[in-house]
Amino acid sequence: MFDPKTIREDFPILNRRVYDRPLVYLDSGATAQKPRCVIEKVDELHRTLNANVHRGAHFLSEEITEQYEAAREEIRAFIGAADRSEVIFTAGATASLNTVAYSYCEMALKAGDNIVVSEMEHHSNIVPWQLMAERKGAEIRVLPFDDEGRLRTELLIELLDERTRVVAVTQASNTLGTRPDLAAVIDAAHAVGAVTVVDGCQGIVHGGVDVTALDCDFYAFSGHKLYGPTGIGVLYGKRELLERMPPFLGGGDMVDRVSFAKTTYAPLPLKFEAGTANFIGAIGLGEAIRYLRRLPADEVAAYEHRLTLRATEALQSVPGLRIYGTTPTKCSLLSFNVEGIHPYDLGMILDKMGIAVRTGQHCAEPVMTHYGVTGMCRASLAFYNTEEEIDALKNGILRAARMLK
Repeated sequence: MFDPKTIREDFPILNRRVYDRPLVYLDSGATAQKPRCVIEKVDELHRTLNANVHRGAHFLSEEITEQYEAAREEIRAFIGAADRSEVIFTAGATASLNTVAYSYCEMALKAGDNIVVSEMEHHSNIVPWQLMAERKGAEIRVLPFDDEGRLRTELLIELLDERTRVVAVTQASNTLGTRPDLAAVIDAAHAVGAVTVVDGCQGIVHGGVDVTALDCDFYAFSGHKLYGPTGIGVLYGKRELLERMPPFLGGGDMVDRVSFAKTTYAPLPLKFEAGTANFIGAIGLGEAIRYLRRLPADEVAAYEHRLTLRATEALQSVPGLRIYGTTPTKCSLLSFNVEGIHPYDLGMILDKMGIAVRTGQHCAEPVMTHYGVTGMCRASLAFYNTEEEIDALKNGILRAARMLK
């Protein structure tokens, strides 16, 4: 049976104190903490197996290459990809999304075309599309959400046409927690011949993904939100699309033959992995996924849902507090403001109580504009959080409100 208090022992940092108080870490949506097995794996690699992948004939290089490619297979199975060549290692979800924007759009986007982006996206799934639209003379169209935080997929029929080339959407909003109806978005996009790009940073953490069943064309996520190392991410792409796309970066390891007359490229996935890979990060991410696969997924999901309901009930009892994003199937994060209190001030006082929340625009300024606010506080929960920590958050907000009003 899943026991969060036992699980917490796997995460060394949760035992530390901040300002002489027990750490209450409620910022996993920004960066999740790492289990001991990941920390030890990364340390082991640095101490005993540090050598470049793919390029050496010596023992260390061959051994770390084997582990690097084993991590790719671990990730392929975890996301349900059909082939290992569809799993590209990148520096993070931002790098993954930019790879699609620059490589696919360089090939497919023309003046007069359009790209549809949802209003609730992280900046990483907005700005690359704007840059390419400006470069190519294309149009950005916005799929809005309502005040509950529900993506208005019924408007797709008005936004999509035969000139739509890309539809970019999140699997779960990093600010509202909303899980859009991806099936409706993907079906509508494919009906007009557009490709779909899914930001899976929050969705893969809370519920996972099967990219084959989902039938998305591209899917991006970051390791550090999935209990793995920083500086590593994954881009999934359908093989037939990746085969057609030109490389995004040029350099070592992504080439077949190089001459001043012509360069040919390595096969997938290496075509999109120029330069020295973050092989230690990739192997560390594989270790994080192995850790997650040992947990009972259904019980973890049920626990996070109960924790979210408990947190929602607790915060709604605070006078003047508004939660943004109230769809019933949202993932386990809550963005909120307290009337008359600036979110930065609230976050600063909570910090002095040892409670770590996120404050600001959460790299989602259009969401702030929608609600007419300059920022929000966000508590993002993980399976290692407890009901006692929810109580600490509520009590901390009440105390801060008394101090600030």
